[in-house]
Amino acid sequence: MGPTASGKTNLAIALAEALDGELISVDSALVYRGLDIGSAKPAYPHHLMDICDPVEAYSAARFVTDAVDAIEAVRRRGRRPILVGGTMLYYNALLKGLAAMPGAHPAVRNDIASMAARDGWPAVHRELARVDPESAARIHPNHSQRLSRALEVYRVTGKTLTQLHQQDQTSALNIADALAIAIAPLQREVLHARIEARFREMMRCGFLDEVRCLKERGDLHADLPAIRAVGYRQLWSHLEGECSLEEAQERGVIATRQLAKRQFTWLRKWPDLQWIHTDASGAVVESDLAKNNPVFAQNTDPADLLFNYLTYNPM
Repeated sequence: MGPTASGKTNLAIALAEALDGELISVDSALVYRGLDIGSAKPAYPHHLMDICDPVEAYSAARFVTDAVDAIEAVRRRGRRPILVGGTMLYYNALLKGLAAMPGAHPAVRNDIASMAARDGWPAVHRELARVDPESAARIHPNHSQRLSRALEVYRVTGKTLTQLHQQDQTSALNIADALAIAIAPLQREVLHARIEARFREMMRCGFLDEVRCLKERGDLHADLPAIRAVGYRQLWSHLEGECSLEEAQERGVIATRQLAKRQFTWLRKWPDLQWIHTDASGAVVESDLAKNNPVFAQNTDPADLLFNYLTYNPM
């Protein structure tokens, strides 16, 4: 685990090679075909990568089903499943369970859409804040899909999303079977510099053309989860004539930093998480793995550190 641009993919690849493992992607953008450059899609094989079209809405519930199937298949082959990615909601759903949610209710959804067409999505956000202030605080007033779903759930069930999430949940995977590792630079400014450098490199590699190709398909729109992915929605906005390319790039970098901040928020609350902190070169500067056993302190390469830890602490 780790924030975007933290080095988790390279660490996971090194571990897969060293531990006879197979990688399972935990990333809400990598599931989509055609989202390659802007999602930093790795060339190394991952399960749950390129498994659906951008016109589809991939969900946490579907991820749990797909991930469990992939984990079981990897284990049947006698290999080690290694989950890697930054979509914390997916990890949470897999390891802690999903609350039972109502299915789509077309009539209620149409009522909400009519309200939005008449009064605007900020009005829908105000209505959600009245009945479910906790969800409203988490959802941006312009995020139409999430707003609609949160208000729909309340109107169908009479309960807020927060109340439903607090109900008993059943995990799809025994959390005791998983070692949770997070990697990130110790200094936040190092991560910010990486984020900006990577975004600029994506642009040099044709990110704008990739988004243009998606837009030219004609069946995609800005409210789809795939197009709302960080970077994609900012360049899509530019292609819609809503901002300059320079402004879209700056917004993309800012949005990626905000994503990293949200990921850190999730990770700080994660139980029994083992941190590996690195410097600007990627070398380990401190680690929870080495605190309890000084023998690991000599390992400055994250993959060597984790490999040696697992050698002495097999799972």
